Amino acid sequence: MKDQSRRRFIKSCFYLAIPGFSFALMSLFTGCKKKGNSASLANIFDHKEKGQPMVESVANIDPNFEPGYLKLHRTGELKKRGEELWEIMGSCKLCPRQCGVNRLEGDEGFCQASSQLEISSYHPHFGEERPLVGSGGSGTIFFTNCGLRCVFCINWEISQGGEGKPRSIENMAKKMLNLQKIGCHNINIVTPTHYSPHVVLALDIAAGRGLRLPLVYNTCGWERLEILKKFNGIVDIYLPDFKYSDGKMAAKYSSGSETYPEMTKASLLEMQRQVGVAKPAGDGLMYRGLMIRHLVMPNGVSGAKEVIRWIAENLPKDTYLNIMSQYRPMYKAFDYPEISRGITRKEYGEAVRCAREAGLTNLEIQGYLF
Repeated sequence: MKDQSRRRFIKSCFYLAIPGFSFALMSLFTGCKKKGNSASLANIFDHKEKGQPMVESVANIDPNFEPGYLKLHRTGELKKRGEELWEIMGSCKLCPRQCGVNRLEGDEGFCQASSQLEISSYHPHFGEERPLVGSGGSGTIFFTNCGLRCVFCINWEISQGGEGKPRSIENMAKKMLNLQKIGCHNINIVTPTHYSPHVVLALDIAAGRGLRLPLVYNTCGWERLEILKKFNGIVDIYLPDFKYSDGKMAAKYSSGSETYPEMTKASLLEMQRQVGVAKPAGDGLMYRGLMIRHLVMPNGVSGAKEVIRWIAENLPKDTYLNIMSQYRPMYKAFDYPEISRGITRKEYGEAVRCAREAGLTNLEIQGYLF
C-alpha cells in the first residue's frame, strides 16, 4: 500500500508541474467503496452535521460578484431542481447512456454509482486554466466513478477503479464552504454528471450558509440537453471537454459512446446560450462563460482539426479554447498501438495553426510544446 501511494504521489506531482494541466491530483487517502446502498432523499442527509453556523465569506473574488445560484436559492428553485434531478435516479437517465437502473434502491448504473455520493478528494487545484487558478487555486471536488469510461483515462483509479469515500450531501456542502474559507476562487465540480442531484442539493445548503463562489461545471462534454437545461442559472462557468470529432473513435476509446460528437456539439451550444463567452475580469479571474478543452491525441484520433473548425463555425470566434498537449498513454492505452505514445510537436503545432487559421482569438496554448 505504501508503494502504491508513493507511485500515485509521484504521478500527481509530475502532472501538476505541467502548465495548464487539467486533471485531478490523485487522492492519497481513500476509503473502501460501499456498494448497493439504498437511499431516499429523506435519509441521505447526515443529520449530525446540521445546524452549522453561517460561514463568514473570505472568498478571494470580486466582492461585487454574485453567483447565479444564489437567486435560485432565495426563491426555492434551486432545491426544487435538485429534488427533480434526484427523482430521475429512480430510473436513471442523468447521462446519455440512460441505463434506466433504479439507483435510489441501491442499484448501480453503467457509471458504477448508486445514489450514495462518493468523493475521491477535494482541495485547491493549481493545474487548471490560469483564470480559474488565480492565486488561491480552483476549489476542486473530484467525484468517484464516471459514465464515459475512457480507455486512456489519467485518473482511472478514481473514474473506473472506484477510489473514494461515501459522503453525505451535508458533507459536500461543508467542503464547498471550506474551499471558500481557505481562499479558493471557485467551486470546481469534476465529472459531476452522475452526481448532479447531489451537487444541486449540496449547493442549496451551502448557499444558505454563505457560499458565494462561482460554480464551475467540469465535464467530459457528453451531456443530455434535458439535464443540462436544469442547470441554467445554476452554473456560472462551463468547462467541458470536446474529445472527439468522430463517433467511431468515441465508441472505440470511450466505451461505446458513439453519440459523443453529436451530443457534445448540442451541449456546447446550450452551454454557450446559458453563460456566453468566457473572458477574464479585471482581476484576471473568470466569473462566467464557456471554456472548452480539447486534448490533442496521437495519430489524429481526437480529430483536432475537425473539432476546432466546428467551434469556429458554430460558436463566437472569441470562444475560450484550451488546446491541450499533455496526452500520455495511461490505463489501457497500451492495448491500442495508435494511442500508445504521447503526441509530437508537429501534431500539436498543426492543431494550433488550425485554430489560428480558423480565426479563433481566445486560445490557451501550452507553450512548452509550441
